[in-house]
Amino acid sequence: MKINPTKPFFKGQIVSLRFPVFKFFVIFLVALHLASCINTRKVTYFNDVGEDRFLDQFENLEPVLQKNDILSISVSSLNPEAAEIFNVSNLTATQSFSSEGITTQASGYLIDQEGFIRFPILGRLQAAGLTKSGLREKITKALNDQQLLLDPIVDVRYLNYKVAVLGEVQNPSVLTIPNEKVSLLEALGLAGDLTIYAKRDNVLLIREKDGVKMTHRIDLTTEELLSSPYYYLQSNDIIYVQPNKSKVASTSRAILWLPVILSALSLGIIAIDRY
Repeated sequence: MKINPTKPFFKGQIVSLRFPVFKFFVIFLVALHLASCINTRKVTYFNDVGEDRFLDQFENLEPVLQKNDILSISVSSLNPEAAEIFNVSNLTATQSFSSEGITTQASGYLIDQEGFIRFPILGRLQAAGLTKSGLREKITKALNDQQLLLDPIVDVRYLNYKVAVLGEVQNPSVLTIPNEKVSLLEALGLAGDLTIYAKRDNVLLIREKDGVKMTHRIDLTTEELLSSPYYYLQSNDIIYVQPNKSKVASTSRAILWLPVILSALSLGIIAIDRY
């Protein structure tokens, strides 16, 4: 018996093969679509938060000065010439280099490892453990007690008030806060907001107090943050945003090989369909 090469010999078998392959391909597409469905509650802030009021009990809570803080301390009085000597440390300037260019920052008073600053004429003053207002009152009292100035006005500000935002944000960076007050939401906004892969229900806050590092977990999907003492950040706070399971899975070897597998399946289906 002669076989015509232009006609399939096992035509019935080829037809029977096409249907399972097509069925498998349809099931694969349906499974892929279902896997792509995401619960939007996991990628939004403050779910189920309606019209409500949250009393802010911590807005006026001053951060405590710590070692390695750099302070700008300015002194003024009715006699500007007499007050000039107390502002010498704030008149010089230093240049620092960053990825965006040269930035100029006024030098100030560094709180040393023993918690002291060296202030003109008054000498070493304990600063660590005090608030800015506490240090301001301490310097004002010392100037009055020693009759160095008449009605002195003392102003204390941070020069290195900064927070770090790391992890699954658009622009991980160390943020310098000029107004010395920033909320967690503002810090995340300055870092470009969270990525779609961020784990919003488990944001880690690292805070150092009296040489002890403390950690706290914050859930951004509930109203917990709005009444939390961690709503406002303190200088040197570190925010770390963890990646969710989708980001971890996207870096696995199985996902890396998925395009190759899909290409092979497509070529196989085309080959079976043609021959």
